[in-house]
Amino acid sequence: MGIAWIVLISVSSNPVLGESGAQPGDVGRGRHVFFATGGCTCHTNLPGEGKDAPLLAGGRGLKTPFGVFYSTNITPDPETGIGDWSDADFMRAMREGLSPDGEHYFPVFPYTSFSGLTDQDLVDLRAYLASLPAIRRENRPPDAPFPFSWRATLAGWKWLNFEPVPLPDAPDRSEAWIRGRYLVTAAAHCGECHTPRTLTGGLDRSMWLAGSREGPEGELAPNITPDPKTGIGRWSVADLVWYLEMGIKPDGDDTQGLMAEVIEHGYSHLPKSDLEAIAVYLKALPAIEHDLRRE
Repeated sequence: MGIAWIVLISVSSNPVLGESGAQPGDVGRGRHVFFATGGCTCHTNLPGEGKDAPLLAGGRGLKTPFGVFYSTNITPDPETGIGDWSDADFMRAMREGLSPDGEHYFPVFPYTSFSGLTDQDLVDLRAYLASLPAIRRENRPPDAPFPFSWRATLAGWKWLNFEPVPLPDAPDRSEAWIRGRYLVTAAAHCGECHTPRTLTGGLDRSMWLAGSREGPEGELAPNITPDPKTGIGRWSVADLVWYLEMGIKPDGDDTQGLMAEVIEHGYSHLPKSDLEAIAVYLKALPAIEHDLRRE
């Protein structure tokens, strides 16, 4: 996960968002975006509290090489959640990793990917989250040594590793590929787990989706490029759709860990057209041979 070594420089961030042309948030559309993110699974402490864990109330420990960072309460509770946030506050958090007070969020929160979400999807997601039950639960500070628990260093991390840019036009690509790229790159934020990190904790773009030994909660995140030996090159589009619907691999084995939760609470609720789009995009990626078990 992306907490880099300390960078003792002062870098100013530009928190100003342009005026959004989005329509008022729609709860139904926002529910779709919510599922595309994987159901915001990291914000529910299922490992620690089981199925009785309060939905989206945070407190889930995310193990990283730099310490354990706890997910935050994103229910509409006005004191401990995001209930008193404006749409602009929400967009700033998702696009720039900044709280309404201007504090930097630790990059276990994948704003580096969410920065690619459209204004409309963000406003809709905000509307859906606001429709859910408010749960009062204080957020928990990280169990991480200095300097990794010091938010002031994150301005330097962003300067080195974070440059939000819109996805470029791709007129030569199919609608399915374009939709799949958006889902994989932004909404589903697949790269945050399935791409290895650089020495400074940023994504190694030269190894895009080639797998990482330091996935969420210390899990191995497999190579999902179409390499036939170490990736998903032998999987068909139908295999991928079935996996994202049911969590079952082509050999009949079922998935485990956080990915199983992401499928159950997120991807399995998406329309088949979105799952097919994800599969089309993944199958069109450059194949990268990267055997994680031999590292």
